[in-house]
Amino acid sequence: MEQKVTLKELARLLNLSVSTVSKALNDSSEISAQTRSRVKQLALLNNYVPNGMAQSLKNNKTKTIGVVIPNILPSFFTKALHGIESTAAKAGYKIIICISNESTEKEEESLRTFLSGRVDGIILSLAKETQQTKKLDHLKRIIDYGIPLVFFDRISDELSCDSISIDDKKIAEKATDEMHQTGCRNIIYLSTIFDTSVDLQRQNGYTISQAKRRAEPYILHIKDYAVFQERLLPVISEKCVDGILAADELSAILTMRTAIKNGYKIPEDISVIGFTNGFMGEHFLPSLSTVNQHAEEQGKMAVETLISRLKDENTDPVKHVLDTAIIHRESTRTPVSFLKNV
Repeated sequence: MEQKVTLKELARLLNLSVSTVSKALNDSSEISAQTRSRVKQLALLNNYVPNGMAQSLKNNKTKTIGVVIPNILPSFFTKALHGIESTAAKAGYKIIICISNESTEKEEESLRTFLSGRVDGIILSLAKETQQTKKLDHLKRIIDYGIPLVFFDRISDELSCDSISIDDKKIAEKATDEMHQTGCRNIIYLSTIFDTSVDLQRQNGYTISQAKRRAEPYILHIKDYAVFQERLLPVISEKCVDGILAADELSAILTMRTAIKNGYKIPEDISVIGFTNGFMGEHFLPSLSTVNQHAEEQGKMAVETLISRLKDENTDPVKHVLDTAIIHRESTRTPVSFLKNV
């Protein structure tokens, strides 16, 4: 691995002796926890791993996994965390959870925390800002350290590490196709999670489906939930919308609520399909037809993949893409082709 600074340079930057820096990097009890953390953080920022520390990281296992998620509110991440925790516990591992709040800076802070706390590996779903800016240096440094990193849901193909996801493009295309089959002719794509990898893939799948029928795609991005109804209603009216593919569960629920509140019937006037098989969608009236993202399964597989990587670090990165399906409930109509055969 390329070293960008020497031990002496680290000592100079920290205004410490070379001996103190060396002991801090090797977790000597002679050095305070605060100083050890400060030294390791600067070493991480400068992509420097002394041979002794690299060996220590490799051999001294803590049976602890660090987990970073963008947000705790979506039911997808709640379910994924359940899968992560239960699977880790069965394997004898503890987990430490950090929330990036869609911020690259907070994501990076979380990784520094994990480094100083000596986790064995990290499971992470990328922050929205990280995917927007494509700033990946903090993640590359973790990989350079030799700490296993597993992405789930929001992934990056630019980094050489394991990942767990579904085929968002394929299932979004299928969802749009199915709305066409039920008689919908003016289908739009709606998202509040724009500029994430999953949103771009779902948007692409929707666009492909529209192109097959020479239907004009219409993509509506809503940044603020406070103006959700204000943004959505004019589009429904002007575009004569009769089908909406929503990029996440909350957007789908708010879509149905807005439509019903303003006199539209679901699914007679407007069909709605969302993503994530969550509690809200299942129990809303009408219940939401949704793409099953296998949240718990993604969490479970992320832990299993990480533990496997800890045992065999020499294999090539594995990209797990889970098969998925649409759960049909009350927010979509019965396909026209089925009705003709009844």
